[in-house]
Amino acid sequence: MRTNLTPQLLPYLAIFVRVVEAGSFSAAARQQGSTASAVSRQIAHLEQTLGVRLLERTTRRLRLSEAGSEVFERCKDMLDAAQAALDVGERLMSQPRGRVRLSVPKAFGRFLVMPLIQDFLQRYPEVDVSLNLSDRSPDLISEQFDLLVSITDQPPPALAGRPLCNVQQLLCASPTYLQRHGTPQHPSELVRHACLYLDETPDDHRWHFSNGPEQCVVTVGGRFASNHSEVRLNAVLGHLGITCLPHFTAAAALARGELVRVLPQWRYTGSYQGTAWVLYHPTRHLPPKLRVLIDHLAEGLGKGPSR
Repeated sequence: MRTNLTPQLLPYLAIFVRVVEAGSFSAAARQQGSTASAVSRQIAHLEQTLGVRLLERTTRRLRLSEAGSEVFERCKDMLDAAQAALDVGERLMSQPRGRVRLSVPKAFGRFLVMPLIQDFLQRYPEVDVSLNLSDRSPDLISEQFDLLVSITDQPPPALAGRPLCNVQQLLCASPTYLQRHGTPQHPSELVRHACLYLDETPDDHRWHFSNGPEQCVVTVGGRFASNHSEVRLNAVLGHLGITCLPHFTAAAALARGELVRVLPQWRYTGSYQGTAWVLYHPTRHLPPKLRVLIDHLAEGLGKGPSR
């Protein structure tokens, strides 16, 4: 028999099992809301395709042939396996269970996501979380991630997502640095200060500001640069200069008075800020393990409508 016939024969194989278990064509027909003649034709088609007689028909009852007995056992195993597959789907979709692989920008994950994970794991004891901290955006399919957090105002159109919170960059310095070197009153004065910047791209040392209708771009410089916000935080706490930090990175030091905002009336409008989205592949049936983690992050960071 050609293997490409197998998918076409699956319904007939299932009917064959039902006939054997029910004991007659008519009983099997009643179970599936059909007629005995229709069931008989399906069995005849299956026998013709297989090239063997499966049932010995008598006036009183049906009896399995030798070939029919073997085919029945194979078909029963097939239906049992199919039911087991359905049970897996029902089990996984009925309540949060399984492993979630989540990729998050480094500082965002360190300061905002990780503090929420312990409570999540306690709330959902059958869900495991694999948290990957990376400032690049991985491919969800090829790298087998379930969820991705991205800071952007334009999420990829091919992905579904939910906004978590806004990310704003703040210009900060330590009080000690400002006492030693003075406090700038306008962005143009930053050229006379030591500024700590990312130095990942040629444009990272060009800081963009706005104050109402006024726009300003300043080319800054300094003796130290780093592409990690927590490293820049430690550097600015060491009085090395003025830097831009995500608000969540600077919040605790600002609250303790170890940092102060510089040029607070001006808004830094450069990159690495916007809306933090949790992104995932669109699907009609989002697994509960993903849904509850998305909801948990949204509740912890600030609710927003799904996209």
